[in-house]
Amino acid sequence: MPMHQVSIESPGPTMKGCVFNFDVPMPEVPPSGARIKVRCAGVCYRSTRSISINSGASLASIGSDSSSCSNRGVRDTSLFPGFEVAGQIESFGENVNPNCGLKVGDNVIVYPYIGCPEGYAEFVSVEDVKFLVKVPEQVSMPVASMLPSGGLWAMNTVFTARQYVERLLAERGDAGKVNVLVVGTGGLALWAIRIGRHFFPEWTEGQSVRLTVAVLRDEGLQNIIEQEHHKLNIVQWSEDCYETQLIERTIDACEGRVDIIIDFAANPRSLNRSLKCLSKGGTIVIGAETAQRHVSRFETVAQANEQTIVPVEMGSLEQLHALVDLISSNKVEPPPYAMFPSDEAETVFMKLGRAKIHGRAILQFPDVLPDVPET
Repeated sequence: MPMHQVSIESPGPTMKGCVFNFDVPMPEVPPSGARIKVRCAGVCYRSTRSISINSGASLASIGSDSSSCSNRGVRDTSLFPGFEVAGQIESFGENVNPNCGLKVGDNVIVYPYIGCPEGYAEFVSVEDVKFLVKVPEQVSMPVASMLPSGGLWAMNTVFTARQYVERLLAERGDAGKVNVLVVGTGGLALWAIRIGRHFFPEWTEGQSVRLTVAVLRDEGLQNIIEQEHHKLNIVQWSEDCYETQLIERTIDACEGRVDIIIDFAANPRSLNRSLKCLSKGGTIVIGAETAQRHVSRFETVAQANEQTIVPVEMGSLEQLHALVDLISSNKVEPPPYAMFPSDEAETVFMKLGRAKIHGRAILQFPDVLPDVPET
């Protein structure tokens, strides 16, 4: 039985002609795993599941990988693989324990493990049921699909940054404060702020951490203001300004140079700007995949100022379970999202390229299950 798959090739300047639709064979059910009927797939923040890099890796070793999205294979959704997958268990492999805590028909999230299948298809096979996280009834499938990549990455980033915050607070004593800057527009910044507020309320209550958000687009500024009920210190990183103006504006807004920067944009321009806003001995936290591509060119500048660039992986399976619990108990509110049928994928990517979608873009696949016997 064939199934439908969306394949996304390297987009050109207009974002046209980069999305293709195929009928491909139904994936086999792994002996210790399950086959999942995909219901929702978030348009990913990550182009690959990063190789493991620990926070102690040197800048030189991080930057030694010269690969990038533009020169990797482009078929089978290699550019936007669909690591944010929420769906329904269609069948189990023959070796799965009946007491595994899951059953056919359960709604689940697929943890983005190394080797995780691309999610822009009607069905995916997961090699081991341990990578499936059951979705509680209180969590909708669109929200569930935002958790395995964006939400989980933001959560791991917040906890990584927190280690450096705690170290500085310990050094500065009871009266000390730490300047934290979050760079990014929309979903990732909102995830980080809300997760940070839950675990570390001082992040947004101004007790010991001064939190500033640098938004990258005009609509991002309005999005942050509308979504956050707590007062936030916001600085606009408008591309219409000169770099020196943006750096001065950021330092003024933060009332001095920044101790820790969480950079969700993390392109060469934002990294260069962040380093110039960072204090001597400061820390920038970025995604491990971005570190692989861009960090080597900033090694000399960072070392001269005793600054550290810390790569952060996607997050652990245990963290994903914890995040699901936070969402289901309404302790953390997810960012806004917009739903689109999977057959409109090309339109979605064109809109994303033009910053025309406010909130998380999610592709929805038909939810009709085939008549396949349980295994």
